[in-house]
Amino acid sequence: MRGETRSCRVGKIASLGAAIRRGVRAILPTRSASEACPRGQRRASGMRSLKALLSAPRSVSGTSFAQPTERRRVSTNRHPNSFVIPILIIIAVALSAMSAEAQSVPDILSYGGPDRQQKLVDGARKEGQVVFYSAMIVNQALRPIAEKFSRKYPFIKVTHWRADSEELAQKISAEVRANHVVADVVEGTGVGEIAAQAGFLVPYATPAVAAYPPQYTDPNRLWTATRLSYFSIAYNTRLVPAEKVPKNYEGLLDPAWKGKIAWRIGSSSGTPLFLTNLRLAWGEERARAYFEKLKEQKIVNFGSGSARTLVDRVIAGEYAIALNIFAHHPLISKAKGAPVNSQLMDPVASTAATMGIIKGAKHPNAALLLIDFILSKEGQEVLAAADYFPADPQVPPAAALASVVPRIAGVPENFVGPEKLTKYTDSSEEIFRQLFR
Repeated sequence: MRGETRSCRVGKIASLGAAIRRGVRAILPTRSASEACPRGQRRASGMRSLKALLSAPRSVSGTSFAQPTERRRVSTNRHPNSFVIPILIIIAVALSAMSAEAQSVPDILSYGGPDRQQKLVDGARKEGQVVFYSAMIVNQALRPIAEKFSRKYPFIKVTHWRADSEELAQKISAEVRANHVVADVVEGTGVGEIAAQAGFLVPYATPAVAAYPPQYTDPNRLWTATRLSYFSIAYNTRLVPAEKVPKNYEGLLDPAWKGKIAWRIGSSSGTPLFLTNLRLAWGEERARAYFEKLKEQKIVNFGSGSARTLVDRVIAGEYAIALNIFAHHPLISKAKGAPVNSQLMDPVASTAATMGIIKGAKHPNAALLLIDFILSKEGQEVLAAADYFPADPQVPPAAALASVVPRIAGVPENFVGPEKLTKYTDSSEEIFRQLFR
């Protein structure tokens, strides 16, 4: 049964159990003639055939055996099925036990009993590995997570694969549709909601999120937030004097910045998020009026790299300002001496990277242990040390990055959760095509 899905195993067990029950019914003694009915006649006919088979001369290697003595006949005539029925009963009991065992592995994903941890450890020890797809940077986060998790559970081998959120969604879709699932856990911005809507995730429960705000968990328990992202503008400090830095969205309309602003296209956290943030915060009418003015700034559509690459282009002086940048990226470069900085604007768009378990995952117990670890205080501290913003409000961000956390900076935040991001992305893309292409 190794490699089969739970539904497949349970289905086969149920079918085999049903076949055995039919076999038991087929060889049970018939009722008296007064109780006979068409169905009973069929059972009696089957019984007569079985008796005929049992009473026929038997042979081994072509040698016929004579009929047993009367004494022997008396001993065997107690019931022709005296050995068959007990064997079938034993098999049925064994199958029931197998069915219970088959159900236990998937059910552990939602199990909350006092022995939950031990059940997960026992199951993960048998599985021996877990495969983790994530958008986090390998050396900063994925490798440290794998190392600390492996020290805690040395019997679990962690295999990780890194890609942007869009690539992750495509790969998961291809694996599930091909019925060849490799990943157990997937993590990235927007990935959770997309995979959930496509039916690629399974529900799970974890006590690690007890302190998390409710908006950081899916109502159907299909995903949980792992880390947060805050968005700002990035500007070159040599090209944009301190007194000229746009402090709000209206400031981006200054004619001085015409043709000198860029934003990232081809990503849900780029242009669509910028537009969605203002549509949600201001309403459609006010936002549309603003977009009509913004288009006159001839914003450069940057599609030849990641958000980090766009910050590098700002540092190089190719663009004076970049919109909707991960707010901490300029701070990291600034600390290394680069001429760049971040500026939050009211409202600050924020999103969450989310994590879920893939339907058909081959290592569900190890997957849930990994999720527990990443969401725990220890796991969230690994993310904070990697310059990510922990989803756990009780784990503070790195001190060097605290200035771009809205609640610390005193700037209003607009959390665009996975559901809203997915719901509005297409219509925001359409606005972009109408006005900024």
